[in-house]
Amino acid sequence: MSNGLELFDELGLIATHDERNAFDAVVPPIVQTSLFTFSSYDEMIATYRGEVVRPVYSRGLNPTVRAFEETLAKLEGGEDALGFASGMGAIAATVLTFVKPGDRIVAVRNVYPDAYRLFGTILKRMQIEVTYVDGLDEAAVEKALPGAKLIYLESPTSWVMEAHDVGALASLARRHGALSVIDNSWASPIFQRPLGLGVDLVLHSASKYLSGHSDVVAGVVAGPKTLIDRIRGESLPYLGAKLSPFDAWLLIRGMRTLAIRMKAHESSALEIARRLAAHENVASVNHPGLGNALPPGLVGTSGLFSFAFREGIDLRAFCDHLRLFKLGVSWGGHESLVVPGEVVLAQKAMPNSAQEFGLDPRSVRLHVGLEGTEALWSDLKSAIDAARIA
Repeated sequence: MSNGLELFDELGLIATHDERNAFDAVVPPIVQTSLFTFSSYDEMIATYRGEVVRPVYSRGLNPTVRAFEETLAKLEGGEDALGFASGMGAIAATVLTFVKPGDRIVAVRNVYPDAYRLFGTILKRMQIEVTYVDGLDEAAVEKALPGAKLIYLESPTSWVMEAHDVGALASLARRHGALSVIDNSWASPIFQRPLGLGVDLVLHSASKYLSGHSDVVAGVVAGPKTLIDRIRGESLPYLGAKLSPFDAWLLIRGMRTLAIRMKAHESSALEIARRLAAHENVASVNHPGLGNALPPGLVGTSGLFSFAFREGIDLRAFCDHLRLFKLGVSWGGHESLVVPGEVVLAQKAMPNSAQEFGLDPRSVRLHVGLEGTEALWSDLKSAIDAARIA
């Protein structure tokens, strides 16, 4: 598997074919319009009959959005992709396309909290059962799969950062006739390409590393054309979470530097994780780059990981003393962020127990940005010192 800059060179995503753009522009233009008109009755009726594929209304097809979708599909090694107005829009549309009331989903533990809440609220009301399993226990996954319509994966998982053998899980799903779907936001296509490992559909919160600038909320799903066409026909037009042309343009811009940014996030985060693991006040660090080798298919690590304090640290004081790390949700941009686990568990929308979700209340999630390793470590160390309980 290629990775990093080699992958971008291989796919032509740095030296883009700018001659394809209108006016030979080096940057694709923004087609900021809600609708497109027809030159004749015959053209219009042929389009509505499906004999001609062309833009009609930007909720369905827009040239700028299409350019982003084609780029992401190429980067993930898929035949097609669909952009959405948020990562949750992509998750909801994908899952709801392939399940119906009475079906059952298998999901790995520690999925993205809002996906977890979606499964525990809306899907529960639709009488769709969700069985949570340990993705590291392949025997448990196989035991849960018979009769399941879909398996929902994350690797590494949210908060605890468990990295699974994605290819092995996809193979188990295929053996039992279950559709496999994975959220690949953490690794990005630079460090993991799940479609090549046998997964059916790959999702991204494009707000994260694909954007890289914390100025877009977006999502995307990529995979075989037959599956993408089902989502396009059965969910996309009716759920309304369509990506806007301007956001698609920002994503195209962000993806041009994706490989370079991912390498920088990886290097800095791994060094900080090592230092935290050796710190006397830290009980554990959840980073897939520490300890054992990465599982097959995962060729690098990103800037997001978590750790848990030992007793004797005031979490509130730690958070309030930080200066470079800002208190904020999301991740993937240039800035460094921190979220204490207590905040996630305090949300009223969490439908089940902290134990089922698998989150230690004393945990802290870090997104290591691009400010510089030594400056960020100094900020963390100073905050830990200030938070010690006498």
